[in-house]
Amino acid sequence: TTIAASNFAGPDSFVGQNFTYRPYFTEARDGRTGRFFGLGTTSGLRGYYFAGPIRDPAGTVAGIIAVKVGIDHLEQEWSAGVERVIVTDPEGIVFMSSERDWRYAAFEPLTPERLARTDASRRYADVVPREARAARTAVGDVDLVAVTASSGRADEYVEVRRFMPSAGWTLHVLLDTAPLMAQARIAAALVIALLGTIGMGVLSLWQWRQRERDQLELKEAAKAELERQVEERTAELLEANRLVAAEVAERRGAEAELRRTQDDLVQAGKLAALGRISAALSHEINQPLAAVRNYADSATLLMDRAEPGRVRENLHQILKLVDRMAAIARHLREVARKPESPLQDVDLSDAVAEALAIAGPRLRAVGAGVTTDLPKDAGPVRAGPVRLQQVLVNLLTNAADAVEGRETPCIHVAARPDGGRILLTVSDNGSGVAPAIADRIFDPFFTTKGVGAGLGLGLSISYNIVKDFGGDLSVGQGPEGGAAFVVALRAATAQRGMAAE
Repeated sequence: TTIAASNFAGPDSFVGQNFTYRPYFTEARDGRTGRFFGLGTTSGLRGYYFAGPIRDPAGTVAGIIAVKVGIDHLEQEWSAGVERVIVTDPEGIVFMSSERDWRYAAFEPLTPERLARTDASRRYADVVPREARAARTAVGDVDLVAVTASSGRADEYVEVRRFMPSAGWTLHVLLDTAPLMAQARIAAALVIALLGTIGMGVLSLWQWRQRERDQLELKEAAKAELERQVEERTAELLEANRLVAAEVAERRGAEAELRRTQDDLVQAGKLAALGRISAALSHEINQPLAAVRNYADSATLLMDRAEPGRVRENLHQILKLVDRMAAIARHLREVARKPESPLQDVDLSDAVAEALAIAGPRLRAVGAGVTTDLPKDAGPVRAGPVRLQQVLVNLLTNAADAVEGRETPCIHVAARPDGGRILLTVSDNGSGVAPAIADRIFDPFFTTKGVGAGLGLGLSISYNIVKDFGGDLSVGQGPEGGAAFVVALRAATAQRGMAAE
């Protein structure tokens, strides 16, 4: 039974409600981190639930803490894109979609077993899922899906699917084929017009030569001179024909290059959509969520020790991390359009301290010793506080991964002024970054870790964040032979500009 809730004073308060039918509750009750998407049976609002156990000093689960994150604004951002984006649950039912009419529609047959599992978890409360009028086909390696609307209109899309095993979801990116077909028709029309022009030229040439033959028959006396002139003209026309043929070949090559470029742009759009969702759901939220769990476990122990002051401090840290997750969600809603907002003066020492607190469990797990060198003249920088903290946490956890297994793992964080900039360096004594991959290390989905250990998005996200601040992120060799990542940011006294936070 719920004993405390953020909406305790409202008419739809969760206090007194029993949520044992929800999978996230049972997972947390069994000592695991629970995740679940569904409609609120009390509020009727959609959201993604995170839950974790609260343990007593003996390690027994004494309670459960749950956080619900809304998704409506994320769907609104998807709607502004060219591609259609949907996410289906394990039963094939759409629960997130850039198209409102596709919500709660199943792109797979709704068997009695699937409906029974959905009803058992009350994932969609009183909403009854329906089957979408969709038909899948394939052309070579390309998957196509035709969706028929209630008006009877059928639209065909190129479909790319990706299964997300940690949540049991499937991400679908659909690209309308109508614009592609229109471009193909335009290209065909251009080719036909070009061939028609060549045909008219050949016809004109044939008519001219026919007139020359008629003149030769009428002018026997000037036969020799006319034959010489015809031979010279023929040679010129052959050269012109050769140039026309070369131009046709060049244009065909340009058309082929245009088609390849269009294919690359389509693929880039798919990767961008996948990068936004994957980063949002699996990379960014896991770090503050793990910290929330650690602070909650610590608060349980401190309550048993009758230390309310420290319990209040832990709850304050949990609230800050919840605010951080809300800020990350706001950032995800704005990634597609990258709106401009003013940067702030951020104290570098505070940002490093908060990042070390969040990355602390990982650093302690590998036994890494962390030293800092942050002089006072390396004062505030122009940045966004939440996103700068994301960059530092990512660099610290990467450093922890690099020194894991070392006899004396060491990580050093230092800052120094450099003209109108502040250079913040995170170095380690790991194996370093090979020169062969240094140019690609900030590319999306590039990783040197094993399968399942990472998506290769952390450094790419960090690089783009620092660029938004008007700074730069680079990698080199540290003083102890490991990697050294250098974050160059504008000092607060430098010219202040606008960047997307």
